[in-house]
Amino acid sequence: EMLRSLVGSEMCIRDRYYLKSMIPMSTQISKSLIALFFLGMFVTGCNTNTKQAADNDIKFDSIRVDRTYHLLNNPDNPNCNLQLNFTYPAKFSDKEILKKIQNDFVLSYFGENYENLSPEEAVAKYTEDYLNNYKELEADFKAELEKKDDLPVGAWFSYFEMSSDEIVYNQNDILSYTVSFENYTGGAHGSHAYNNHVINLKTGNAITEEDIFIENFQDSLAQILIDHIAKQNKVENPKDLENIGFFSVEEIFPNGNFLVDEDGITYTFNEYEIAAYVVRETNVFLPYAEILYLLKKDSPIAKLIDN
Repeated sequence: EMLRSLVGSEMCIRDRYYLKSMIPMSTQISKSLIALFFLGMFVTGCNTNTKQAADNDIKFDSIRVDRTYHLLNNPDNPNCNLQLNFTYPAKFSDKEILKKIQNDFVLSYFGENYENLSPEEAVAKYTEDYLNNYKELEADFKAELEKKDDLPVGAWFSYFEMSSDEIVYNQNDILSYTVSFENYTGGAHGSHAYNNHVINLKTGNAITEEDIFIENFQDSLAQILIDHIAKQNKVENPKDLENIGFFSVEEIFPNGNFLVDEDGITYTFNEYEIAAYVVRETNVFLPYAEILYLLKKDSPIAKLIDN
């Protein structure tokens, strides 16, 4: 049983020869038997694939942008910096579904103003809009420069924005991904957001809470989420969360911002959503076994639960 637990080809090969060197072999027969024994161990111990499935037959591409502009086009002045790392579906057997999925990625990454644009068009237009919006600060910046109070121009004229998306799960006709966003537009600090999305590749439609949970699931799921958040923050009474930066625990509810994979469902609550900025985002992982009684048996993710 101990030998069967050895996993990974490098580990198996190393342990195989280490053990072999420790056993005396006085005859040709004993050498042959031991060689056969370790060969069997190598085959059985190094091929322990469990719960593995092939990725969906969908191909991705990415577009990267890194643009900087200085106010009044002067390198000595404050600037904005835009960094995009946009991954999107590029190839899929069903062209109509591919179009729907691409639109979902564009909409979730760039917003409603860029809906129905191709990925390339959305990136180009968003970049242009961001730089043009920043240039609108130039009139205010000139006014600051013309003041004769000899005070330095404030750092609030320096902006930045960074965003990316990541494929989290891509099997069993399910695609989970998250869009990460960070920006600064003056003020005390920047902002961060993590927005999750799940797509049914059989239809190209987004999978919602109503698709996977039974009716009237909200109260029961809310209590499970609260209990997990309390445990993550090492408080025995969930009400004590309010003493460490969380808002009213009665207002913590399923928010639709979730991911799925083969093990369970992960909810994300962004900053200011259920807690103060200093707490930042809160992620809560719920194993399927714990919420099985709340899940529809015929939902789009039922195959993940069966596995």
